Amino acid sequence: MSTAAELRARRDALKAQRSSGVARVSYDGKTVDYRSVAEIDRAIEALDREIATAEGRRIVRHVRVTTTKGL
Repeated sequence: MSTAAELRARRDALKAQRSSGVARVSYDGKTVDYRSVAEIDRAIEALDREIATAEGRRIVRHVRVTTTKGL
């Protein structure tokens, strides 16, 4: 299992590549090709969960649903 520091390094590499628009990410001597920005976002979210688990905390997500009756 990876340490929190290694997971953060992967997440930071993904964020840097996402902001530059490149879909190929290299870290720890590995190269991964992503098909879309959405796929990179999902990988970042997964790493955030793994980091939280490694640090002994959990991520709480809130979803707010609003509805209106017709317009």
